[in-house]
Amino acid sequence: MMNTLRILVMLAWRNQWRNQRRTLIMRGAVVVGVWAMIFMTALTMGMVNDMIEDSISVLPGHVQVHNPDYLDDPNIANLLPMPDGDIETIFAPAGFRAWATRIKVPAVLSSERESRGVTLLGIDPQREEAMSFVDYSAVNGRFLDGPADDGLVIGRKLADTLETELGKRVVLMSQDPDNDIADRGFRVVGLFNADVEAYEEQYVFAGKETVQELLGVGDRVTSIVVLGDDYRNVEPVYGKVQALVDDGVAVTRWTELDTYLGTMLRVMDGFVLVWVIVIFLALSFGLVNTLVMAVFERVREIGLMLALGMKPSSILGQIVIESMMLLVIGLAIGNLLAWATIKPLEGGIDISVVAEGMAMMGAASVLYPQLRPEDVILANAVVLILGFFASLSPAWRASRFQPIEAITKVN
Repeated sequence: MMNTLRILVMLAWRNQWRNQRRTLIMRGAVVVGVWAMIFMTALTMGMVNDMIEDSISVLPGHVQVHNPDYLDDPNIANLLPMPDGDIETIFAPAGFRAWATRIKVPAVLSSERESRGVTLLGIDPQREEAMSFVDYSAVNGRFLDGPADDGLVIGRKLADTLETELGKRVVLMSQDPDNDIADRGFRVVGLFNADVEAYEEQYVFAGKETVQELLGVGDRVTSIVVLGDDYRNVEPVYGKVQALVDDGVAVTRWTELDTYLGTMLRVMDGFVLVWVIVIFLALSFGLVNTLVMAVFERVREIGLMLALGMKPSSILGQIVIESMMLLVIGLAIGNLLAWATIKPLEGGIDISVVAEGMAMMGAASVLYPQLRPEDVILANAVVLILGFFASLSPAWRASRFQPIEAITKVN
């Protein structure tokens, strides 16, 4: 058995080089096709991953806890029933990667010249640092020192819109639980940059205790946010949070908080498979044509081997092995080329030329390709499996030749 296999491999290798030009063209097509599969998948998944990570850092977290009415009506009246101190007692020993309590309400921010609607975030900056979309160290001025900080941190784009700057005073207005206007003056102590410019206009940060005092809600918050280890697998964190809280609150996954991104993640995972199959279908025409031509040129030789006692199954195996050799060598070179192309780009690709249009989808101005082992394995597996089936037709035809007819056939 092993001796027969070795002979078939030797014959398949020899036959590949009978027409070197055709073999090299086909192998080159496989290399380019595999490179395109992996490279475009890395770019696509890198963009999707960045968009999701950015969005999760804005939500923030993988799991959130709210008053059941809060998501439909993000009003300060829809607070969590338990006070902040009780939440600390429950969540602190749980061992989450990161968690925090916060107040998130709509507000209006006014300077001497302009006013804009914003989302006010009352936070504990130490607890939120691990999950925030703001790089504290890159803030112009300073970020909040703690939950009692009475300063305000706003985005650079919002500062430009309001025609204000670091150190200036602004007025923040929102509603308290009784629907009365709650307002106070803040000094702008920091200006932050965000990968997505829209965030710079939408969000403003203040100390959680300062916001609680402004709105008159005592020791209450609107949300508990929890960060897990992997946004693709939030069920362990979700189950753990559910076990910690009462039935009277809503525990929500990030995919439910941002259904657009949750749907996009599922679509893009499917897109990877579709993209790989489409590229292979283009390659399969060349592969089948190469094998058909190789069989056609060797009809008399195949007839002679059958006449000398070679089994039809051995003929079939020889043609299939030729196909696998073409694909395996092309895959190896294509994988190396993709790796060599993607690795230098992992530091980021500047797409600022189209950043404004990409920002509408939540994408940043720098794209970080993501070469995931599972995507490489998927591309290789699809090519090998479909390549095997594509080679069966010409291989089967070759194995069905009648020896006398094949030997006497005139090419």
